Amino acid sequence: MTPSDFDERRELEAACHCGAVRFRLVLTDGLRSVRRCNCSYCSMRGAVAVSANLDDIHVVQGADKLTLYQFNTGQAKHYFCSVCGVYTFHSRRSVPSQYGVNVACIAGLSPFDFDEVPVLEGRNHPKDRSDGGPMTAGWLSYRANTDHQR
Repeated sequence: MTPSDFDERRELEAACHCGAVRFRLVLTDGLRSVRRCNCSYCSMRGAVAVSANLDDIHVVQGADKLTLYQFNTGQAKHYFCSVCGVYTFHSRRSVPSQYGVNVACIAGLSPFDFDEVPVLEGRNHPKDRSDGGPMTAGWLSYRANTDHQR
């Protein structure tokens, strides 16, 4: 698949590492919503996420294997596979009508497909700031090693 394949509004297949949890989704804005976050939790989790509306994710297998984690305000709900531990998706505190979806779970997509990923300011969450808008804290970049002798 090419990045433009993900930018079309069509259903995609996704799963955790072990395959116990499988879901289908439609991205809200293709790969244009790609991001990371620098809050205390996301910094440790390290996932690259894209957005899907709440009604556009359907767990087709393993709903009973999903484990929920919440912290701080308890508004965001982070879901993991209880078998392999992989983060699959979370309801977003900043945009409650959307899920953030782990790109590594989406078939044909990898976090290493992105040369640069914006890192959003989550340590000072938009809901806690007077302006309420997203703020880019920085950029995470990936450059493939083309020197195959290392």
